[in-house]
Amino acid sequence: MKALIFDFDGLIIDTESADYLSWQAVYAAHGVPFPLDLWLGEVGTVGVFDPVHYLAERAPRPIDPAGVRAQFHQQDAATVAGLPIMPGVLDWLAQARQQGLALAIASSSPHEWVDGHLQRLGLYDRFDVIVCRDDVSGRAKPNPDVYQLALGKLGVAAQQALALEDSRNGVLAARAAGLRVVAVPNPVTQHQDLSPATWQLASLAALPLPALLAEIATNEPVSQEAETLIS
Repeated sequence: MKALIFDFDGLIIDTESADYLSWQAVYAAHGVPFPLDLWLGEVGTVGVFDPVHYLAERAPRPIDPAGVRAQFHQQDAATVAGLPIMPGVLDWLAQARQQGLALAIASSSPHEWVDGHLQRLGLYDRFDVIVCRDDVSGRAKPNPDVYQLALGKLGVAAQQALALEDSRNGVLAARAAGLRVVAVPNPVTQHQDLSPATWQLASLAALPLPALLAEIATNEPVSQEAETLIS
């Protein structure tokens, strides 16, 4: 194992839950329930579900699409600005360096979003490579291009790296690139089918990275205490 490749949204900070709650609030103001089942298809990618178009078709009165988007972004920005780093992330970053592993990010979000939040959180310089969808002509997961480019920039083969993902679209992208994947669902993506992942953890705090690397090396469960690890 030579590298870890992290997703960003929903894994390093829980923007997925923030987005869902913000859209839910916008919809509630218009008297329309927000469809979690449809939204789940959008998580980890772009262009699958348009919440403004869906609301416009179901609101009891005509809506202002630009106003609705502005309302969402205002609500979401206020929520995301205060989000902490997800549990276990800092430990895994430190443990990866202790193990001599390179670190990368492969995200379906643009650099403006990812880089800005990494800098705010003091994490930007912790990664050797940061690849976003604007590096691959806008192709988002489940397309594997962000992972393939990250591997190329790291100079490692897919078999030498491990992907960390929170969403089904992310898991599928990493698997399509040939990587083994640890799925770490958040309160939104826990409703998705993450069975294509190689392992699943309740959080990165549930198991130290060296313990997982030991399992990979031996292909045996580390201990019965790691009940949240599914292999």
